[in-house]
Amino acid sequence: MSAAVLHVVGTVLVGPDEVRDELWVVDGRVSYAAPSAGADVQTVSGWVLPGLVDAHCHVGLDAHGAVDDTTSERQAQADRDAGALLLRDAGSPADTRWVDDREDLPRIVRAGRHIARTKRYIRNYAWEIEPEDLTAYVRQEARRGDGWVKLVGDWIDRDTGDLSPCWPAEALAPAIAAAHAEGARVTAHCFGEQSLRDFAAAGTDCIEHATGLEDDTIGSFAAQGIAIVPTLVNIDTFPSIADTAEGKFPTYAAHMRALHARRYDTIAAAHEAGIPIYVGTDAGGSLPHGLVGREVGELVRAGLSPVEALSAATWGARAWLRRPGLEEGESADFVVYETDPRADVRVLTAPQQVVLRGRPHPTGA
Repeated sequence: MSAAVLHVVGTVLVGPDEVRDELWVVDGRVSYAAPSAGADVQTVSGWVLPGLVDAHCHVGLDAHGAVDDTTSERQAQADRDAGALLLRDAGSPADTRWVDDREDLPRIVRAGRHIARTKRYIRNYAWEIEPEDLTAYVRQEARRGDGWVKLVGDWIDRDTGDLSPCWPAEALAPAIAAAHAEGARVTAHCFGEQSLRDFAAAGTDCIEHATGLEDDTIGSFAAQGIAIVPTLVNIDTFPSIADTAEGKFPTYAAHMRALHARRYDTIAAAHEAGIPIYVGTDAGGSLPHGLVGREVGELVRAGLSPVEALSAATWGARAWLRRPGLEEGESADFVVYETDPRADVRVLTAPQQVVLRGRPHPTGA
């Protein structure tokens, strides 16, 4: 059954430099030409953005590992209702391919399952392997994913009592080269400082969190065009992590508090240097889904302009993930707001209406 014809009027933010006063949705696709007379038309009005992007979330995962399909469905629905209609699933042990057949759930770009060092990550999340197997597992996950592979770059080392890299530097370059040979890009979970140097030298494409950026790595990332997804709503949990670890690992606890304290300055410096920055929430581990609007606000607090932060969640993020926005003939995936998000990004936390594949979905806003 064809989706209803929608006439969207108001302010359509097609891109940072392209604004229209209307668009049509015909057979679930964007059109900038009115349909033939006689169509049964519904009118939608407001400020319109392409469907938001959460470039770091985990559908099919909770704090203990893989979840069942019913829980995964609720997670995806929460993202949809928040306006996040394109998700980069940055590692999950669950098979969520069935979501692709659901017209009412967001599109997912998968990174396969996390690849971690043995006993150096959250239990039940990752393939836990040793360095000699890294390249083989990267090839495996590159073939299973949708153009991305996710490595765990650092984690607490219980022998040293602090964050430390999970992989010898010499193991990273061939693994990343293998991903590139398979047509995939590589991203990595990195909190600390040294892992960022190792991954930059090895030619990574992206880093998640990136709290350990310093002057030298900021320069390297900018020169190489390495993107970051800061997940500031997740970084806000660092003090509680530190409190839990204080008794046994005081050096690690102090390190996490220091990374948290300078988080906005770190992102501001990265932004000033020209490092590409995108919106991601890290939902699905310990955080709930549907936080994409909050993360945009965090990026503004870190120094991005409202339009830059919007781009990090819409036009820029979609181009980076090689997915379309509100172009003629593309799937009609967009979010409608009561007020102008360029004036105040906090409106993103309360969408008026979500349209996915040309079909409106109630949001409860």
